[in-house]
Amino acid sequence: MLDGVNPTIAELTQALDQEVEKSAAAGRLMTHPGGGSLTALAFVLIIGTAERFKCGKQITAYIGLVPLEDSSGERRRLGHITKQGSSMLRFLLVEAAQVAARSIPQWRNQYVHLAMRRGRKIAKVAMARKLAVRLFWMMRQGWDYEQLKKFGRTWDTPDIAMV
Repeated sequence: MLDGVNPTIAELTQALDQEVEKSAAAGRLMTHPGGGSLTALAFVLIIGTAERFKCGKQITAYIGLVPLEDSSGERRRLGHITKQGSSMLRFLLVEAAQVAARSIPQWRNQYVHLAMRRGRKIAKVAMARKLAVRLFWMMRQGWDYEQLKKFGRTWDTPDIAMV
């Protein structure tokens, strides 16, 4: 049975790689650790043009990685994530964020800290939210990962201590 499935998987992987080669934005997003061809292409196709969104908060809300808010008066209650938007993109971002947390030491530290404080599931979603914002800015600026590290926000660089 596996002998029949493996050629199909190889054909689909080759078709995916060809589509990524056609998209310059997807090629740049693949340079981020954890961002494979499927995640990059899905992000580009689902988000569309980056100019549609003003900031990273709008991207995470569009994808559904923000908490549901049930507030009244001075009381603020945050619930589970809204799960609006593409469930496939959310899944791919969570998986890619786990890979990024394994390969970027600063992300690993942040993930472990969050997991100990809030739990693994919440930490995974938080890292996926951070990855979505980074991919959005890479797409909006036309940067690859090296340019993001060089010109990105200063608290994302490993040589500057977080306050």
